[in-house]
Amino acid sequence: MKLKKIIALALTLASLATVFTGCGSKENTSADAVTVKIGVVGAIYEDLWKPAQDSLKDEGINLEIVQFSDYVTPNNALNSGDIDLNAFQHHIYLDTELEQHGYAIEPAGYTFIIPLNLYSHKVSSVDEIKDGDTIAIPDDVTNGGRAIKVLAAAGLITLKEDAGFNPTVDDIAEYKVNFNIKELKANTIPSVLDDVTAAIVNGNYALDFGLKTEEAIYKDTVLDEEAYWNLIAVRSADLEDPEKAEVYRKVVAAFQSQVTEDVFNNTFGGYFIKVGWDQDLFSEAQ
Repeated sequence: MKLKKIIALALTLASLATVFTGCGSKENTSADAVTVKIGVVGAIYEDLWKPAQDSLKDEGINLEIVQFSDYVTPNNALNSGDIDLNAFQHHIYLDTELEQHGYAIEPAGYTFIIPLNLYSHKVSSVDEIKDGDTIAIPDDVTNGGRAIKVLAAAGLITLKEDAGFNPTVDDIAEYKVNFNIKELKANTIPSVLDDVTAAIVNGNYALDFGLKTEEAIYKDTVLDEEAYWNLIAVRSADLEDPEKAEVYRKVVAAFQSQVTEDVFNNTFGGYFIKVGWDQDLFSEAQ
């Protein structure tokens, strides 16, 4: 009988020790933390997401950044469940992917827009562009169409009334100045600035080549079109799971913070501009 009482007492003390040990620690252990894998393309995203990573640790969320080397794989990986979220694309690209592949994914929140500015090593304003000059623009449909809109906004051209959302050179109705348009691969354009009069340069490539936004002779003003907004994508089915949706809502909120905006402005000189942070896409999806 005494032996049974001793064993019972020992078990009780062991249980109490376990309870008090657990209550004494306020920090989330690695076993308690929820891991969320987010796919990105490019090392720059690790800097952009670092503030969110740090703040999410306090909420028991381990945000793991998964790098991809191309723009094709991240949506396939998200759709198949290899990652939980991705953040590398704008609306136009996502819409094209959904149409081509039938992925069941959708936006969970917006991140930023990257402006396409007009740069030059030869003139200091668009007023100095003259007949016979050459302006380089990206040759892909999305960035090329957007670049043509920038030229129109700068007053260098006018577009036909029936020009589509992504206009081409054929949609130009009038050249205010008789200049030439040279279509090149977007990543090569900064390197030919000395060979052309001016060039429309993607923000990420401008950043890589050390071009500053204040050096642009014309700044992109087409920033309110959601089609060009970059976003965080999620599987549609996960938005119907209350627990997952709440975790992903916290991830979106962690990115859409003042600390992230400070990184936009102080670290990257305004190449990233916040957009859509006031939109609650989780509520819209429910």
